[in-house]
Amino acid sequence: MSTVNLPDGRRLTLSATDWTKPAEAPTSRIAYAAAHVVADPRADNSPGAPAALDWERTLAFRHHLWSHGLGVAEAMDTAQRGMGLDYAATRELIRRSAAEGGGRIVAGVATDQLAPGQVTLDQVRRAYSEQLADVLTAGAAPVLMCSRHLAATARDADDYLGIYRELLDESDKPVVLHWLGTAFDPALEGYWGSSDVDKATETVLELINSNPAKVDGIKISLLDADHEIGLRRRLPAGVRLYTGDDFNYPQLIRGDEQGYSDALLGIFAAIAPAAAAAFAALDRGDLDEYERIFAPTVPLSRHIFRKPTFYYKTGIVFLAWLNGHQDHFTMVGGLQSGRSVPHFAELIELAAAAGLLTDPDLAAHRANRFFEVMVG
Repeated sequence: MSTVNLPDGRRLTLSATDWTKPAEAPTSRIAYAAAHVVADPRADNSPGAPAALDWERTLAFRHHLWSHGLGVAEAMDTAQRGMGLDYAATRELIRRSAAEGGGRIVAGVATDQLAPGQVTLDQVRRAYSEQLADVLTAGAAPVLMCSRHLAATARDADDYLGIYRELLDESDKPVVLHWLGTAFDPALEGYWGSSDVDKATETVLELINSNPAKVDGIKISLLDADHEIGLRRRLPAGVRLYTGDDFNYPQLIRGDEQGYSDALLGIFAAIAPAAAAAFAALDRGDLDEYERIFAPTVPLSRHIFRKPTFYYKTGIVFLAWLNGHQDHFTMVGGLQSGRSVPHFAELIELAAAAGLLTDPDLAAHRANRFFEVMVG
């Protein structure tokens, strides 16, 4: 019986949605899903311990995303960069995922092999350069992620421009730049040399315009649709805007008479079947169907990414567990404790409304076991 006994005493009956996998990747947009990692539940994945992964399930989840026509954004913040995934595990994750050859892949380049604390700009530059080489050697396209170390060390916009320009020169592939807002990581306050978003935007545009051939695009995760549209309209020809706005993605991907955003989103890891169907509708020019499919996913996404936003990974993994992509609800760094029982109960209701509990019997069984343990 596909019925969930919710903690408040209500009973929720689940039903399946028949999602059809696409025959090919979307043609009208480029779409990446930032994938989570599956912890080894028998290892010591407590806070501060080196990350131990279940490699078979972690890689199987990437094939799940590829099978829906989505690209994989590897080793991004969804994979708990800076929140449990150390760089030794990150490097191996990128190597293994790129070697799978299942589809389009980009991978995060950061500075998290450096210890926390004060560092020099040269140490930041060398750390970035080391990771860039690791990603290029693995065969993935680089995503230059924001660095907590650079945010703490840079004195002004020129420091950012100097380091990023060197990295563009070093890369033999066009890179994706990444602007992650403080909702996702408070340590990134003042990134690009200013806490004024308009001033920071000018620095970003100066960087891109200085070498547009080396910039495939920029991923914006500021959760500000108007700002994203404004930046999108100012990008040089051929440079893409990858939306990272998990609140407003349907309208940004659909676009307007002056352009559209491609996508690199954490929520796509949770809604892959729906996202694939929505892109198929967009490719056909069926905008009503596109909007119909995406509409119920937005409340789910806004719930998963609610404040404190950086704990969204917990909801992504909880849903992966309910859907059978892993056999347990354990995360590296003990992050499974990042959300409350009421949060998970509402997540189940919203996922059911969006048709994203793909095996209702399994989801109900696991949800009921979880609530029995957590609330009795």
